[in-house]
Amino acid sequence: MRFMTRIVVCAPATRITQDHADAARALVADEFPQHSITFHDQCFLEQGHFAGPDIERLKALVECANNSDFDAVWFAKGGYGSNRIAEAAIARMGAAARSKTYVGFSDCGYLLGALYRAGIGQCAHGSMPVSARSERGREAVRRVLRWFSGDNSGLEPSLDGQTPAVAFNLITLAMLSGTPMMPDLEGHVVMVEEVSEHLYSIDRLFFHLAGALPRLAGLRLGSVTAVPENDREFGQTAEEIAQFWCARAGIPYLGRAQIGHTAENRIVPFGLASPAGAA
Repeated sequence: MRFMTRIVVCAPATRITQDHADAARALVADEFPQHSITFHDQCFLEQGHFAGPDIERLKALVECANNSDFDAVWFAKGGYGSNRIAEAAIARMGAAARSKTYVGFSDCGYLLGALYRAGIGQCAHGSMPVSARSERGREAVRRVLRWFSGDNSGLEPSLDGQTPAVAFNLITLAMLSGTPMMPDLEGHVVMVEEVSEHLYSIDRLFFHLAGALPRLAGLRLGSVTAVPENDREFGQTAEEIAQFWCARAGIPYLGRAQIGHTAENRIVPFGLASPAGAA
């Protein structure tokens, strides 16, 4: 069954360019004509690091979430910044926001976590429109668009449909922990990935989470990419670090997951896997 999904894109963290938007529009028009995609003007604002001031990013996100003309809110890009507006956005979301699907990853995990805690919509870790300009990136974007069509072939293969799961960037999850936006993850399989962090930093993040997470069904490690060189070897790989802290905390280590800052990034619906729109 092919679903028609009306998608709106906003940028809660960093901006995209018109070229990024044009590439995503062309992909949807050429290959997924059953969908529509609209880019909020805020996506192209710039103030320092961010896609416009906090208030503009907040207003755009709330407008998109509360607009009943759309079925899905797709975050344009990560970077950094969605945490600065997440709590305020949740407080302003109404009935229309609860029936939507929300897709993004990396920094936008702050929003996914806050939405999941609040029980608003169907949240999903998945690639973002910013990737549509390269062929490898387009395949990651296609994976999400197929899911919007009801095609679950792009889901993380380990999802069993019986155990709730979530997926986060490791540092994002660590920063969420202990805040009012942190969802209850007891009984979940938690998948984590990371990019551009030293191995000692990855170890430090696992140290924090090992003492902060509730009783999990297990943990999976996604891709750990672009690890900077240090002045000395850490002595453990990223997977060995994950295994070490899982053993220390009594968390079952379940192996690898196909998530991360790569074109192979798979979709992980928060909770139990379901087609897009089944919030």
